[in-house]
Amino acid sequence: MGFFASLRNRMKFSSQEEYGLRCLLRIARDTSAKGLTIPEISKAEGMTIHNTAKLLRILRIGGFLASSRGQIGGYTLSRPAEEIMLKDVLDVLGGRLYDTQFCDHHKGVVDICTNSIDCSVRSLWQTIQNTVDDVLNNISIKDLLASEEHLVTKISDNYNKETINL
Repeated sequence: MGFFASLRNRMKFSSQEEYGLRCLLRIARDTSAKGLTIPEISKAEGMTIHNTAKLLRILRIGGFLASSRGQIGGYTLSRPAEEIMLKDVLDVLGGRLYDTQFCDHHKGVVDICTNSIDCSVRSLWQTIQNTVDDVLNNISIKDLLASEEHLVTKISDNYNKETINL
């Protein structure tokens, strides 16, 4: 079993990341000049209005969405879909799988991790995070609007590791 295939069923993303990304993609697909309203997005994605509003606020503050108020108001992308990278979106919605502060927060009952000098686990997680960051930094919202086949081909071609089996 290859690297991507082994991660396929094991990687976990928060519901905030999943639903936030779905909302962003819904807005990116919309072709109207006025954009989409919170109730329209909520209904289309099967989410509560409250949760939809919360996620759109995060995405707007993160710089991915523009909003206009009033009767003809709605949400639109703040810049072209090809300029919005997946890594940036996921960072705003939930952060990284691993960050360098991890060891400070999971050191046990002592003041410093007993493995802080030579830690193969830290090296493993940092390598995985760097690889994930590299992949996500090369995928735009525009790429996610294309077919699944297009995205699989793009990732496989960029990383020449193996063809991804979904």
